[in-house]
Amino acid sequence: MESADHFKKVVHNDANENASNYDKVSEYSDSEKEGFTPTKEHKESGSTSDSDEEDATCDKAEAVVMQMLKEEENREKEAKDPDYTNAYSISTTEEVTQQASQTECEDFRVLQNKRDSQSPEIRKHLEFLKKLRLHIWASLSRAQYVSLLKDFVESEFFVIDGDSLLLMFLDEETQYLNFFYQIECFLQDFTEKGAKYIIAFFKDAEQMYFPYPHFLFLRTALIEHLRHNTGTTIHTEFSNCLSSNWEIFLKKSYPYFIIVSDIGLTSLQTDYLSILIAHSLSKKINVVLASGQEYDILRVYGYHVQSVYKHRSFFEKYEQHLRRACENLLRNKEPFICLYEHLKLSLKSIQKEVDQTVRLLKQLWPDGSDIRRVVCVLACAVGLKIYSNMLENASTSRGAKTKQSARGRSKPLSPEEAADLCRMQCLTVTFLLHMPLSQRAQIRIMKSCWTKQVLPLIKMQQLCMHFALTQLSDTNDWKLDLTYLPDLNDDSLLINLAHYYEVKYTEGSEFRRELGKEMENEYQSLWDTVTKLAVKYSFGDAFPIRKTSQLFLQQERTLFRDSEEEIPKIGLISVKSHLVEDYAGDVLKDLPVLESNDPAVTSLTKYKEFDELRHWHSGRPLTEEYERVRCNADAKSKDPEERRQIQKLQTFRHFYGSTLEDSTSKLIVQQEDVSDNANAAVKKTQKKHKSKAETIAEENNRRLKTKEEKKEQEQWKTLCIPTEKEIKANLTVGINKLEKFLKTLKSKSVKFSVEMTGLSACLEVWKEHCREQGSKCKDLSKAVQVMRRIHILLEKYQDLLEKPHLQKLTRYLRLLGFENLACSLSGQQKEGRLHNDQNTSNYAIKVGPARFQLQYMDYYLLREERNDPDPRVQHFIPDTWQRELLDAVDNNESAVIVAPTSSGKTYASYYCMEKVLKTSNEGVVVYVAPTKALVNQVVGTIYSRFTKKLPDGLVVCGVFTRDYRNDVMNSQILVTVPQCLEILMLSPRCQKWTKQIQYVIFDEVHCLGGEIGAEVWEHLLVTIRCPFLALSATVSNPEHLTEWLQSVKRYWQRAENRIEGSSTNSEKNFRRKCKVKSKVQTQKKSYRVRLVLYEERYNDLEKYVCSLKGSDFIIEHCHPCAALSVSHIENYGIPSDLSLSPRESIQLYDTMVKVWKGWPRAQELDPEEFVSFKNKVVIKKADVRKYEQELKKELTKWILLGQNQKVNDLLEHLKPKPVDCSEREKWKHFASFVDKLHEMDKLPAIFFIFNVDSVECAAKNVFLNLLKKQKSEQDPNTEREKERLRDELRKVKKMLIKFNPQDMKKLSSSKMENMALLLTTKEQLEKRLKRLTAIPSVCTYANPKAVDEDTLRKIFHRLRFERRGYLQQTMALRGIGYHHGSMATKARQVVEMLFRLGYIKVVTATSTLALGINMPCKSVVFAEDSVFLDALNYRQMSGRAGRRGQDMIGSVFFYDIPLPKVERLIKSNVPQLKGQFPLTVSLILRLMLLAAKADDKADARAKALSVLKHSLMSFRKERYAEILKIYFMFSLQFLIKEGYLDQEGNPIGFAGLVTHLYYYEPSNFVLVSFLVKGLFHKLCQPIKGSTVFSENVLEKLVLILANLFGRKYLPACSMKYKRRFCQSKVFLEDLPEDFADAVNEYNTKVGENFAHFLLTTAKLADMEQEYRLPLSKTDFTSKNWHGSELASYLMDNTKSISAISPFACLSGVVDNDLFHGEIINKAVLRSLGINVTNCPLLYLNKYDNQGRRRPLNAYALDFYKHGSLIALTTDNWLNEGDAYYALNDFSLLIKSIGTSLSELCDDPNDNVLLAFQQLGEIYEEKLKCVT
Repeated sequence: MESADHFKKVVHNDANENASNYDKVSEYSDSEKEGFTPTKEHKESGSTSDSDEEDATCDKAEAVVMQMLKEEENREKEAKDPDYTNAYSISTTEEVTQQASQTECEDFRVLQNKRDSQSPEIRKHLEFLKKLRLHIWASLSRAQYVSLLKDFVESEFFVIDGDSLLLMFLDEETQYLNFFYQIECFLQDFTEKGAKYIIAFFKDAEQMYFPYPHFLFLRTALIEHLRHNTGTTIHTEFSNCLSSNWEIFLKKSYPYFIIVSDIGLTSLQTDYLSILIAHSLSKKINVVLASGQEYDILRVYGYHVQSVYKHRSFFEKYEQHLRRACENLLRNKEPFICLYEHLKLSLKSIQKEVDQTVRLLKQLWPDGSDIRRVVCVLACAVGLKIYSNMLENASTSRGAKTKQSARGRSKPLSPEEAADLCRMQCLTVTFLLHMPLSQRAQIRIMKSCWTKQVLPLIKMQQLCMHFALTQLSDTNDWKLDLTYLPDLNDDSLLINLAHYYEVKYTEGSEFRRELGKEMENEYQSLWDTVTKLAVKYSFGDAFPIRKTSQLFLQQERTLFRDSEEEIPKIGLISVKSHLVEDYAGDVLKDLPVLESNDPAVTSLTKYKEFDELRHWHSGRPLTEEYERVRCNADAKSKDPEERRQIQKLQTFRHFYGSTLEDSTSKLIVQQEDVSDNANAAVKKTQKKHKSKAETIAEENNRRLKTKEEKKEQEQWKTLCIPTEKEIKANLTVGINKLEKFLKTLKSKSVKFSVEMTGLSACLEVWKEHCREQGSKCKDLSKAVQVMRRIHILLEKYQDLLEKPHLQKLTRYLRLLGFENLACSLSGQQKEGRLHNDQNTSNYAIKVGPARFQLQYMDYYLLREERNDPDPRVQHFIPDTWQRELLDAVDNNESAVIVAPTSSGKTYASYYCMEKVLKTSNEGVVVYVAPTKALVNQVVGTIYSRFTKKLPDGLVVCGVFTRDYRNDVMNSQILVTVPQCLEILMLSPRCQKWTKQIQYVIFDEVHCLGGEIGAEVWEHLLVTIRCPFLALSATVSNPEHLTEWLQSVKRYWQRAENRIEGSSTNSEKNFRRKCKVKSKVQTQKKSYRVRLVLYEERYNDLEKYVCSLKGSDFIIEHCHPCAALSVSHIENYGIPSDLSLSPRESIQLYDTMVKVWKGWPRAQELDPEEFVSFKNKVVIKKADVRKYEQELKKELTKWILLGQNQKVNDLLEHLKPKPVDCSEREKWKHFASFVDKLHEMDKLPAIFFIFNVDSVECAAKNVFLNLLKKQKSEQDPNTEREKERLRDELRKVKKMLIKFNPQDMKKLSSSKMENMALLLTTKEQLEKRLKRLTAIPSVCTYANPKAVDEDTLRKIFHRLRFERRGYLQQTMALRGIGYHHGSMATKARQVVEMLFRLGYIKVVTATSTLALGINMPCKSVVFAEDSVFLDALNYRQMSGRAGRRGQDMIGSVFFYDIPLPKVERLIKSNVPQLKGQFPLTVSLILRLMLLAAKADDKADARAKALSVLKHSLMSFRKERYAEILKIYFMFSLQFLIKEGYLDQEGNPIGFAGLVTHLYYYEPSNFVLVSFLVKGLFHKLCQPIKGSTVFSENVLEKLVLILANLFGRKYLPACSMKYKRRFCQSKVFLEDLPEDFADAVNEYNTKVGENFAHFLLTTAKLADMEQEYRLPLSKTDFTSKNWHGSELASYLMDNTKSISAISPFACLSGVVDNDLFHGEIINKAVLRSLGINVTNCPLLYLNKYDNQGRRRPLNAYALDFYKHGSLIALTTDNWLNEGDAYYALNDFSLLIKSIGTSLSELCDDPNDNVLLAFQQLGEIYEEKLKCVT
């Protein structure tokens, strides 16, 4: 682990001793949002009686509302600080560290002023620090473990705290150059992944290192190295994190996060880092812990702390305390160093001496030199001078010295002895200058230590080096070569030399070795310079190197590292498999293979013994998930209840689909010749001769059309005058009605008449308005409607416009003052003023026609649309790009479609389905959606669109998700998620079905770039043999994706030719027969992949930044260009998808004119003069795009012309100026903000919030606001009246119950009258109660007209058994809903349906609504910042705004999101798809299983090869392709050695069970090892005389499974304080001892296999790269080495370092160390591209960089014990959504294991089997209770 050794020892022991020891600490329950507190609600059960259901609903809803109101009142009280009085630290780790380091060397101390710890000020200071530590601990314990570089690394940047970076890698034993290598590896991992970061070293932090000169010197060297030798930006100008400069920097740049360590070298530094964390979080900057980070080839993972309101409130409350604490931590008088207890010296005098010596050195070496020489001579000269001076000054106090010696202190070195040490240091640097790294790596490993006498001098020299580097960094007038800053010294080499001169050199001349002439001269030159710099002191000549016999090394510790146990013979176990040979043969041929009699081969694992002992069949093939599904189509075989359930489900799907689609279901009839008839409908129209039947049909159609037209004309005659009147009375309402009426018409001529009437009416409205206003300012929106109608008439009805109409339009244009447009339309020259010019000027618009159209017509401008219908499409005229898609489907081609959200790209999917349904009954279309929610939506749409009569046993649509499946193998359209389709594609028994697939549709294909499950998308794209459609709105490199997919299709073309070529004649005959029987085989094959791009959104999006000032909202328009900066335009250009609305284009032009008065192109780009606008009556969207592009080009050109300042001013001018407000205020006024949007007519809206609790709380907040509003407005007696009416109604109902309906005939007439009276009374009471309970329109956002009562009741009926169902229903009645992943599917669907139908207008949601869910709205609001709000999610979410056909423009609001974040979201590019690491050991086993067990071996092998060869990650990247082959070979070796494959590549043993649990690698392998060792059978003993297991057994089983499959790591710091939790244990206990031993045994075996594999493949490394530092590329191969006898003597040629990085070798790492997994990442050859994450090890304990244990979260076991989801959120630091998902996964896993075991075991009463089944049922039941 990259850590300081003393860190490790202290913290390791500490964590282990106290992991399970908790004591009392108060609950940390400060709410994430002060305005909210998550509510704990009781599960409600549905009412069973229909007659009382309404009453029950009403009462329960009321109870829920009252409960919420009570909670709201409690919340409004001031939130107090959590009480931590009982909390105390498990161990003050940092103080122990500090003491350890102080006693480490008593002969060298840095003395700093001490304060009186008893003074009140200091006591107060210490108390506050305790409070700060607890605040930080509580925040860090909630950290989420996430991928740090999400999909937007190109645009985000983060800060690394330099001292935290240093602390991650500090280690007394790490050699100097290796330390730099490790830091560069860490930074290069970020750089390679495209990350943008800066490193900040705070000036004040430096003084904390003075007691540790070695670390201080490293810190200074690191700063200078990174600054001079890498492209990394280093900031050292900030004094500390509370300085005003740092705050300004943060505000301007707003980094995405800051990487900080939570532990320092001392408690002092830990507190300083705590202040940095507290400050960062208070400034809305997230924190990532430096400890616990892990990385793989593509991603870096770490603990991420989200900045929330409590952090800001803490800082606001304690800001003064924090500032005082920071001053106290850093307030030090001038420190002194003390050598040997009596030699004292101030650091200032060292600094002064260094300054003088540097000046002298510049005179000696005027041409400069290598930094290694310079630092060496300065350290030696200054060290010797100061040391000699100190000894001279101390010589007067002889008595004191004697006294010191008497006390047993070390005797100081004499100046001559010190000079000996310096001579050896000069010699060491000589070696560094000449000896190549390859030779240095072979130097002997010594375990020697310096004596106590030497250490103080070395430490003083390190201080000198620090000051020398600091001084040299300011030197600009001297030529220094700083390249080798990372190699200034090598302590290991120095100790080797010291040993040689102490031991061997003194033994006689035969042991003396020559230095070599070159080395001698170098050394002589260095020492001569040292003596010249020493001035008045003389330290002797360069030779002999040792002039004294003083021992520098401790005698008892001087020993070499023993060569450890012998490494087993390296080589691979041979595998005789065609698949292996085809894929990795080229790499295998260069690697050694083990003999068949080698022990590694002869001892391969077998499972026969276990099978015989337990009556199990480990090799028995398991059924796949799809095979466990009964077929829903064959309803006859089902019992009536099940049949009813299926019918209910299908009825609901039809209903759900009807909310998605307007059209009714289409009956599909199979057509015999569809496949040969691509574009048949188009060709039909080209026939010349019509048959008689066709002529008659046409005549009938014509007659019908004429009849319809007459009817429409009559309709218009009756509506004409009322419509005109309505337009004149209220223009907006009138126009809306006119447009609604136009949509109902079919006749073009009638539409034309309507438009002409509308135009005249609009003009009259404008004229009337002008007359009323006179010379006052006019409302141009009225003129916009006139111009809009003119546009529509000229564009859509050009063929119907005759001369009188054109004259009328010309007159109207003149009336509006657009003389040039009138002339352009009439074709005349511009004439003089007309006779009625007075009237004209009264109605004229005082704006140029082009500007008017852009600025005021804005989103009303027409788009380019085709007028020619396509016979393939009924309900609309498709655009060109849509036709291209339909052509692709007709020609059986594949296509990648990238088009904005709601542009109509999914239409092609349904066209494709229809085509396959028409073609045959056997063909299958698979629709792959990323989420279950999207699956449900697609299924609903299919039910709504298609109906087809199919043979028995077949259905139109099937579903396959992990927790729900039906009709998987017998449907024509299968809708599924990627993981489930992968099961089908890689199943050996499913090949016949996969050959029936005609098309696969991949929706949201950008999921290829996601973190989880992305590789599955890749596997599917490369294994399907049929054409596909891949749809997405957000891919920035579609060309690259298409090229990759085209390469895959080319592979399949070759593979299929090969498969067909190798087929026997009988197979060919069989195929020929199939052609006759089935249409599936007759499809024309196409291997082309089309790319269809469409970038134009139908609606423009306008962005607004909202902030709170007092209780008022400031809503400012945010111009997209305001997000840019000069540097961004220079580096990346203007993003291609940063589009402007016409209004924004005008705004940009006006600002450009304003900023640059003499702008040369101002006239040319004036809208009235612009070439695409000039004299144009109808300016279209496409014309505006040209204008926009021209302005953007011009903006970029300004920078090229050096007008950076003007561009800066321009962008500043466009920037909104939001006001900061507290989080508490923001949420307190959230409901008012929703009200504000309602007033602005911006609803319906989706409010995106990323925390599940906040989503619900925000919705409740809005709901409560409406309730309060209603309460304040209603009569106070209303409640009493309602209660009275309810009581009366109850009594009446009771009385009515007494009348038995069966005895009606026997009732007397008086009783009948009485009953009639009661019924009338009941009716009246219900009416009065309904009136009283009706929600006033001002107190609801719901649109009651959108949904009729019957439909509403039907929808709410689905909520009756749902948790919080009544609350959701009550909220929905007020037009409010919430939507997140933890909700039940039914509850989510209710919100989706009501929102789509227009009933609900306000929905708060997490990112569950981002991916493809069809919920278009008018506005999207981002109400909370989050790590998950990235460029991809922003585009997906904002794409919901603007409903096609309903809204002319979409609005996006940023509600108190920091402005820098808003800017980055707007300007950042859509993420590029780079692919994932595609292989796992389990996947390779699945591929081998497919290849071995499939019926069609050739097809199976082709699929497996395709997966292996076609990774997107390795596409056109040979290096990655090699890495994958290396990993493939390791996996094979692992599987053979563990007994899952034989040497022919055939699966054996428990291969089936392992592949079934492939999600959970490596736990699946460990589970099998437990099973084989009989550990489960030993544990699972039932209660005597029964088959039931005790609670203790089941609890242990959960503990074991949680350790294997529920692994969520908490940060190490979460264990820092003792704490008593409410219900949970929180930290997962260790495995039982026998299970832990089995894991250790497994890990040892796997670790050995992995090390063995690394040694075997080491020869594939790129050694040229290995001798270079990864980030700075500094080369250590050294071209001028001529050898040296002494160097050869120092080398150990028996040392084995074949797979070790030469940099790691310097710290004494050898090949044998690879057998200890924790060192692999630091030590292995980097160019192999393999790290320990690729090794299937299951760590029993994981440690962070500082050696502290990272505990596992016990959520799965805790839930099993207490069954409370709420407890997991308060105790286990999980949010509710994550907790629910994790538990659901865990529950499914237990069931999956139980099912698999039942198939492997013949004995149904096997104890292990029964235990898993019992546990699965209990766990599922507990989970059901909370959902």
